[in-house]
Amino acid sequence: MNSLDRCLEEFHKDAQRVRTLDELNRLKGRYVGRKGVLNDYLKQMKALSPEKRRETGQKINQLKKIMEEEISQLQKVVGQSTKKYGKVDLTLPGNAIPSGSFHPITLILNRIIEIFFSLGFRVEEGPEIETEYYNFEALNFPSEHPARDEQDSFFLPHNYLLRTHTSPVQIRTMEKYPPPLKVVVPGRCYRRDPMDATHSMVFHQVEGLVVAEGISMGHLKGTIELFSRRLFGANRKVRFRPSFFPFTEPSAEVDISCGVCAGEGCRSCGYSGWLEIMGAGLVHPNVFKSAGYNPEAIRGFAFGMGVERIAMLKYGIPDIRLFFENDLYFLSQFRGL
Repeated sequence: MNSLDRCLEEFHKDAQRVRTLDELNRLKGRYVGRKGVLNDYLKQMKALSPEKRRETGQKINQLKKIMEEEISQLQKVVGQSTKKYGKVDLTLPGNAIPSGSFHPITLILNRIIEIFFSLGFRVEEGPEIETEYYNFEALNFPSEHPARDEQDSFFLPHNYLLRTHTSPVQIRTMEKYPPPLKVVVPGRCYRRDPMDATHSMVFHQVEGLVVAEGISMGHLKGTIELFSRRLFGANRKVRFRPSFFPFTEPSAEVDISCGVCAGEGCRSCGYSGWLEIMGAGLVHPNVFKSAGYNPEAIRGFAFGMGVERIAMLKYGIPDIRLFFENDLYFLSQFRGL
């Protein structure tokens, strides 16, 4: 009898915690269901004397009546609560799960490769850990060049370093294939630059190389102009300024007209009307000699651009550090591009 009294107390405690129809059904099954507590007590009555069996049976029936009445009352309360808040409409759409998106660097990199692929270029890749020979010597960098200083490059033991540009793949490609060839080389590069709005120790480049007979500066200009207008828009102007790179001669810096002011001059372009996008030039004869090509028989042009720089100009991003901070609010703006 004491055990039955405790059972009733536990039922009342559990009933007070019921808030939903699912919880009510579990309460009903636990106490008055076919496999419930009261049914277990009925099975144990076989061991009792006839007098005790009669008394216990009456007690169990009394508890069952009390429990069923309370469950019935709870069903009304829970049912009213369900009506108050409405039934679930299964035809309504569920909570949207946000989809992922490509990183802006990947978006620009894919677009650059897509444009050059349509012009007949193929993609080549090379190691990010390079030898001094491929990174400097074969590309006509003199031994006293500042880029070979330990304060400018990440040097490793045994004359290795993290490549400072993707240009070493020019040599590796020319060593593998005879001319003519047209390749673009995407990849990560590393320099010991202080992190600020326009510099990063890790960045991405796309290098381009064309080698064949009769290549001239006109071929270079035509290719870069076509690329620039496909990427930035047909109304953008392109200009070439004389410059210097150890592995090209003559060399040029390539600018496009500012998309904000249409070349009139504004804060975005430093009131010059122009924005630099890449360096380019005709391949230096010494580079051909390093690769085993005859500079008297063939000519070529090369170009290189920073992918972060192109993405900043394309999307109007003011700070290069945004690419590396993993800010989901910033990255979500590129979903669907």
